[in-house]
Amino acid sequence: MKRLMLGNEAIARGAYEAGVRVATAYPGTPSTEITEFAAKYDEIYAEWSPNEKVALEVAIGASFAGARAMVAMKHVGLNVAADPLFTVSYTGVNAGLVIVVADDPGMHSSQNEQDSRYYARASQVPMLEPADSQEALDFVKLAFELSEKYDTPVLIRLTTRVAHSQSIVTLGQRAHVPLKEYKKLPDKNVMMPAMARKRHVEVERRMKALAEAANDLWINRVEMGDTSIGIIASGITYQYAKEALPNASFLKLGMINPLPRRLIESFASKVRKLCVLEELEPVLEEQIKSWGIPVIGKEIFPVQGELSANMILEKIAGKAPDVRPAQDLPPRPPVMCPGCPHRGIYYVMKKLRLHATGDIGCYTLGALPPLEAIDTCVCMGASVGMAHGMEKARGKDFSRRLVAVIGDSTFIHSGITGLIDIVYNQGASTVVILDNSTTGMTGHQDHPGTGRTIKGEAVPPLNLVNLIKAIGIEHVRVVDPFDLEEVEKVLKEETQREEPSVVIAQRPCALLSKEMKAPLSIDEDICRLCGVCLRLGCPAIEKKPDGMHINQALCNGCGLCIKVCKFGAIRRAGE
Repeated sequence: MKRLMLGNEAIARGAYEAGVRVATAYPGTPSTEITEFAAKYDEIYAEWSPNEKVALEVAIGASFAGARAMVAMKHVGLNVAADPLFTVSYTGVNAGLVIVVADDPGMHSSQNEQDSRYYARASQVPMLEPADSQEALDFVKLAFELSEKYDTPVLIRLTTRVAHSQSIVTLGQRAHVPLKEYKKLPDKNVMMPAMARKRHVEVERRMKALAEAANDLWINRVEMGDTSIGIIASGITYQYAKEALPNASFLKLGMINPLPRRLIESFASKVRKLCVLEELEPVLEEQIKSWGIPVIGKEIFPVQGELSANMILEKIAGKAPDVRPAQDLPPRPPVMCPGCPHRGIYYVMKKLRLHATGDIGCYTLGALPPLEAIDTCVCMGASVGMAHGMEKARGKDFSRRLVAVIGDSTFIHSGITGLIDIVYNQGASTVVILDNSTTGMTGHQDHPGTGRTIKGEAVPPLNLVNLIKAIGIEHVRVVDPFDLEEVEKVLKEETQREEPSVVIAQRPCALLSKEMKAPLSIDEDICRLCGVCLRLGCPAIEKKPDGMHINQALCNGCGLCIKVCKFGAIRRAGE
């Protein structure tokens, strides 16, 4: 049977067909859908883990116990999981263990565009890279075979275009893969220095064996055409190059670590000019050049962003791309949704002229005009530790005008330890947790605080108030972010304390709320055109030549603008 599938869905299908029993992840675009699709299979236990490190550790445990396991994450999530990754490379596996990482060239939804291929090289773990959905399915199945044959975890790298593009996939049956016997093997699985030294030797042997096997692996293939130009490519860049230069000769790499040296040398000898096409860093190019093979790469292609068929055509063939000039379109910066519960908090923070260390999530949009409430954004959980660092650097007077802002899912992911640090090291920071009862920006996934698992099962929700008090925070306040007077009062009080405090702004995401209210309108006879309502940054409020208006199609009736209008010009229909 054939089906049209996203690359991410095909990864999940490949796991199903490979007999995977355990699939774990923390949601992060562009990898999120992998585990969402895996959770649809009853034969697979799937979970949202609190963070990527835990997700990988759960998968390692399942592998050691004899079950095939897969873990998925985006590229920055691999940073969080790097600690167990580097050591499980030493221990190896029992049942197959596959780690899927989705890179984001062009930073469509990420704070950086790091290249995960470096992790494969640094951790000495084999890495495969599919170019379409069929390969995504097939490569997962192969990855489990390689994992068990060579006693190694295997990385599969996706990029946004493969993860979120659809192509035809031929479906297969689920393989019956019995649990492997569990054995107590301290020499292999307990990484004390004496054991680890021996395992490092095994890692080196394994990588040499894999490098030799890669020369004959079916996912590395030569497609000879015009020998005046030979192209080495993998993943989506192969698709771009085939579109731009269909008659060229190609070496399509499916395994990108370790590289098949003999195959590359043979291919290079058959073409007059050799070019390596890769997005982001010159990972393949540098290795090939180190073998003395002349190759063209980053001297003509950028190390930032995505490649394209037009760019390849222009750079290699010298042909100007046939691109129609785009019409001038008005800028459309990202904004928080109408009715977003974060808006009230940011409005008050700006009014009070507070500084704010920010974090990863929808609320990062509060850095943009007109709210302009966020000063920093580095990584998941960083807001809490950075606020503490700012206080220690500049003193408590500065801290009284500073808050750390973090979401509920992100706080659970990596904010808890920062809060412990504040208490332990006698800080006085105020942390604001924006609790919208979901993991918002990645598509409303559940987390330990929502009371539901990825499969929709009801579980006891994590009580943030009790958790925070257990850490040692005595002052914990829960507010409705739409109660602007209460929010202002609480923020003033908590930022002036000589000890740490936490404010939990609690209201569901507007896109999940079942509460329906009539849209609002502005009475032009009362409106003074003061523009205060525009300071909320609500996309439903528009300033037009004839005055202020509320777009009825966008307004969800949250009523926040009513509270900031001093003249009573904003009303709900029927009132």
